[in-house]
Amino acid sequence: MNEPLVETERPRHAQERVKPLLDPRLGDMENDHSATKQRTLLAIAGSLLAEISLTKLLFAGAFSILLPAVLLGLAPLVLTAWVGETSSRLAEVTGVSAILVVLAALSAAWIGWRPLFRIAESNFWSLNALAVQPGYALWREALRHLTERSAKARTGAELARTRAMSCAAAGLVLFGVAALVALAAWPATRWSGAVADLASPHLLILPTLANSIVVMSTYLAIAALVWGFADATADQPLDLEGFAAAGPGDRIWRVAHLSDAHVVGERYGFRIESGRAGPRGNERLVRAMERLATLHAVEPLDLVLISGDMTDAGTAAEWAEFLDILEAHPDLARRTLILPGNHDVNIVDRTNPARLDLPFSPVKTLRKMRALSAIAAVQGGRARVASFEGATPGPALAAALEPRRDALEAFADAGGLRPSARLARLWDDLFPLIVPPAEEDGLGVALLDSNADTNFSFTNALGLITVGQAQRLTGALDAHPKARWIVALHHHLAEYPMPVDAFSERVGTALINGSWFLRVLKPYAERIVAMHGHRHIDWIGACGNLRIVSAPSAVMAPDGEQTHFYIHVLAAGPGGGLRLLEPQRIDIPAEAEAQARSTGFAGVGPPSNSAIHRVEG
Repeated sequence: MNEPLVETERPRHAQERVKPLLDPRLGDMENDHSATKQRTLLAIAGSLLAEISLTKLLFAGAFSILLPAVLLGLAPLVLTAWVGETSSRLAEVTGVSAILVVLAALSAAWIGWRPLFRIAESNFWSLNALAVQPGYALWREALRHLTERSAKARTGAELARTRAMSCAAAGLVLFGVAALVALAAWPATRWSGAVADLASPHLLILPTLANSIVVMSTYLAIAALVWGFADATADQPLDLEGFAAAGPGDRIWRVAHLSDAHVVGERYGFRIESGRAGPRGNERLVRAMERLATLHAVEPLDLVLISGDMTDAGTAAEWAEFLDILEAHPDLARRTLILPGNHDVNIVDRTNPARLDLPFSPVKTLRKMRALSAIAAVQGGRARVASFEGATPGPALAAALEPRRDALEAFADAGGLRPSARLARLWDDLFPLIVPPAEEDGLGVALLDSNADTNFSFTNALGLITVGQAQRLTGALDAHPKARWIVALHHHLAEYPMPVDAFSERVGTALINGSWFLRVLKPYAERIVAMHGHRHIDWIGACGNLRIVSAPSAVMAPDGEQTHFYIHVLAAGPGGGLRLLEPQRIDIPAEAEAQARSTGFAGVGPPSNSAIHRVEG
């Protein structure tokens, strides 16, 4: 029989505090699995190769690249076979029958040609977005990177000249390479087909692929030459030389610009990119919003813009946390506008960068629908769909989505391939969202989706502005010719005029067609300020007359480091122009410092063009 414990021993045992061998609040190596601040890209790539599903990778590649190439290369064979068969049948008939056959053939051609043309066109642009533009951007940035490292150009003006020359060189070299590929594939091409070919379709495989290679290589050769010299002669980004001053009686707008909050769904959760090198939980964002509310009470804000990456991986729990934080400040929430970032829609798996979605995966659409639901909850009554008839904006986002409420709820509950395809098209057609100016010469906001449609966490950060979205944007700008505009997107439009040590920084997060989009915006530059996030870099500059503001992250720094964001001040200039005044810098102190202060927050400081915390976007 065990002897009872003596009374003096009970308090000693009761007061002992068991400390875990591995404190779960501090995280472990699993939190660093995808962290680019803790592991090199080479190490992450090694893990990716060990864990990736080759079957899914091959299937996704075949569906995304091989199938469009086959359909594009097959189109001329089908068309010529169709025309040849129709011609031979017409030659066999006479009289009234010939007239009927001709009419039938013309009707069939009218009905069938357009779908065939649309198939070829859609697959051509699909290959352009997946291979041609990324290939050009990759080669251009690679040449720029090598040139800058060898030339040691460190000032903005020197970098601008170096980059301009590199663009022209990249266009010339890529023109030559693409032309050689087209010439090499030409002997295997075949541009006319016959109905008899259907008896041996396997014989069409080689000429079909060769046709596609020649078409895309020829296009790349011409496009690279045009793009290269267009980029070389375009305005290069430079640091802003100075801020404007407001005139007496000028209309002023105060815009708080935050970005890349990367809200996590757990109290002690770590971010994907930073792992244990970054903050735990969401307390820093809570403090930033509290500080903003205090400032707003003293000097009211007109807008609070959060330019993407509200969440860390687009999960339901993360969106719930974000909305709870925002709803704690209803006066700020009524002024807040958000737009999708790559972490909101493109992260397939928080812990496994090797995992990928198939192109038609419903889960991929589900992430977009979560983001769309949050966007509608925050600004659904103010943001309008960018469909214009004259000067009349389209319906409010909330009204446009209301007829689809049941479909959205059913999809979120049960998924399905067909609902996924319909809702994916809905997402593509909604952007940009437009917040029209209150007066004809007031300030409007255009909210873009700049995320490339990737299926792979490892390439989630790439950006792309579609042609349709750019056309809807310029339509909105043209519909309000006297208005000033904030054009807001997640990705950076150009590489900043500062040296970049890691090549991955300039290609892994790039807006693939950023230089083209800058040319789209150029005619409107005097009345635009472009605002973005993504790179977590504090930079204010210009490309020609277009002012560009890059937001630092008020969250993404270790708990022991200070962060900041800005309240930007915009003023109406003469002739419909928009001026950028000196911003107000808001410092968010480190966690320990915040706890030590009775007020809890640092003060206001001057703007800075230095990168406070570089991480992959």
